[in-house]
Amino acid sequence: MEEVINEIYNEVKKRCMLPSNAYGIGAWDHHIELVYKIAIDICGEYGADYEIVALASLLHDIASVTNKDFTENHHIIGAEIAEKLLNQYELDFDKIELIKKCILNHRGSVLKDKTTPEEVCVADSDAMAHFFSVPSLLRMVYVEKGLSIDDGADFVLKKLMRSYNKLSNKGKQIITPQYEAAKILLLKK
Repeated sequence: MEEVINEIYNEVKKRCMLPSNAYGIGAWDHHIELVYKIAIDICGEYGADYEIVALASLLHDIASVTNKDFTENHHIIGAEIAEKLLNQYELDFDKIELIKKCILNHRGSVLKDKTTPEEVCVADSDAMAHFFSVPSLLRMVYVEKGLSIDDGADFVLKKLMRSYNKLSNKGKQIITPQYEAAKILLLKK
């Protein structure tokens, strides 16, 4: 299975490097790879299956980096893309279904009940990644959105607050130190 994980890792990274990826390689360097590293690091704490978590975390945003037009429904389209990719490796049907479920339910903005430890782990890892990529969030608000210093800091702080509030209790326990540090840095006093 490690070979499959490595091949999916390389496939997602390759798609992130394509000129058609509107989000650029930063989608890999500052988000997808980070979500993957967090997820495999914490999956044991969640009692989650390593292989499911590894593959789902790598594939969770594959639709967005494949085509920017897919972003709004990237969780739905991403599950379909993942199924096609994973079927090439003849993985067990139940594993593919659980990976798809993790992708479908990873979005914090689309709140769905997460019924498995794998779903919770992947969704939490996706939200936690924001706390480890504050510089990329700041770049987004200042360079891409052109916000003022105060408006940009406020935007990032609100995004982090939303991410924190969508975490499971276990996720909140893990990320609270980073959340508290971000609040200190971003709050105007």
